[in-house]
Amino acid sequence: MATAEPRAYPLRVSAQRDVTLSRWRWLVKWVLAIPHFVILVFLWLAFVVLTAVAGVAILLTGRYPASIFEFNVGVLRWTWRVQHYSYGALGTDRYPPFTLADVPDYPAHLDIERPEHLSRGLVLVKWWLLAIPHYLIVALFIGGLGPAFGTEEPLRWVIGGLVGVLVLAAGIVLAFTGKYPGPVYDVAVGMDRWVLRVAAYAGLMTDVYPPFRLDTGGPDPGDQPAVPVGGSPADDSAVLPPSAAAATPAAYRAWTPLRVVAVVAGAVLTLAATGVLAVGGVMLWADRTQRSEGLLMTPTRHYDTATHALISEHIDLPDADLGPFGPDSLLGTVRLELAPGDGSARFVGVAPTDQVEAYLDGVSYATVKDLAGDRAPVVTTGDRLPADPAQAGIWVASSSGSTPLTLTWDSRGGDWTVVVMRLDASAGFDASIRVGAEVPALPWIAGGTLGVGGLLLVGGIVLMVVPVSRASRGPRPPAPWPAQGQPLGVG
Repeated sequence: MATAEPRAYPLRVSAQRDVTLSRWRWLVKWVLAIPHFVILVFLWLAFVVLTAVAGVAILLTGRYPASIFEFNVGVLRWTWRVQHYSYGALGTDRYPPFTLADVPDYPAHLDIERPEHLSRGLVLVKWWLLAIPHYLIVALFIGGLGPAFGTEEPLRWVIGGLVGVLVLAAGIVLAFTGKYPGPVYDVAVGMDRWVLRVAAYAGLMTDVYPPFRLDTGGPDPGDQPAVPVGGSPADDSAVLPPSAAAATPAAYRAWTPLRVVAVVAGAVLTLAATGVLAVGGVMLWADRTQRSEGLLMTPTRHYDTATHALISEHIDLPDADLGPFGPDSLLGTVRLELAPGDGSARFVGVAPTDQVEAYLDGVSYATVKDLAGDRAPVVTTGDRLPADPAQAGIWVASSSGSTPLTLTWDSRGGDWTVVVMRLDASAGFDASIRVGAEVPALPWIAGGTLGVGGLLLVGGIVLMVVPVSRASRGPRPPAPWPAQGQPLGVG
């Protein structure tokens, strides 16, 4: 008799809702699940790093390394159990187990059969280009971050997804009636299933494109027994559920807790090393290519202020001699270039911060917080007229005049502030300013940063390679489950 094949996808996501659920426990599950959330942050870091490693392996061999595949499936499985327990479904009050392996009697299961071969070319495009339509849908389902703009700088706010709205509605109904609305659960699980399929595809674990289909309900379509055309479902007892095939602890015996911790630590170190190496590389690039007459210069910025003075933030340099990192090496020669906006006389000077504060006490001034950015200066109000700056007697270096000014200062230890104002100390002026420094220690700092990044990278690679290698020599998962509808023991 002909049969209608279930609409299966290589990733199987199934769940069963508890018959009885607590009316109020869902309100505190966010607290109860914190240990899982913390662990999952690190597991997903490892997932990302190992997926990159697997991508290289697929490019070279066409195969996804088995031990990495098991680990990443375990991360997806752990995530699904926590989602089902918490705010991805609120489908159970049973606390999720802390394991990568499948737990046969837990009401949420996830598994995927490791493909024998994967396309080498698709590795380069499927996780970003081909998956873009699904990413848009996933963002609708689970939400994300959206931009909002305040008066001074961009803010970020969280946009809730459809899954969160449905689960919240179900929780409210559960609280007042003691019953979980079944259709809401089915749709929420369908959306979760869609998200996890996309995660597996983007994680390079299958070449089968996720279907644009909302498979609702707890059982995965691929777990259903074959249905004879025009007939009734086959005997459920004769079909092997996928979770049963993956349930044996031997499948994950190779991934001991210590190896999991080592891989996670290695992934964290590797990601940290990437950031440190990037910073070191940028510093080295700036030192080699961005100097002007030996100085690293900021872009020119135009300032327009109604105050009496424009000042810098504190420049705090150590007094002690630190060899290549002493005060004269951290900044070295400092140069400030100023072009008066209206051609009138300006004054620019450097003085100890405490003396500048005494000089400007009760005077209105604006403090520049970001020389290289667009952030507006912070204004301090006052009604006192400052004394003639040229006669203040506090400056260690100064320059004045109506033509473009250049102030050069050989930095030394102490707490310093740069002041710009009209030569007659009157309020309100504009000027274009750029600042540069020699920074003699930059090559040393860049080299040290690159060295630290290299050590972190080596340590991270070792921490990942050793457990992955040992896990690959450990027990392998059992053979894939029989074809749908095949009786137990056949084949």
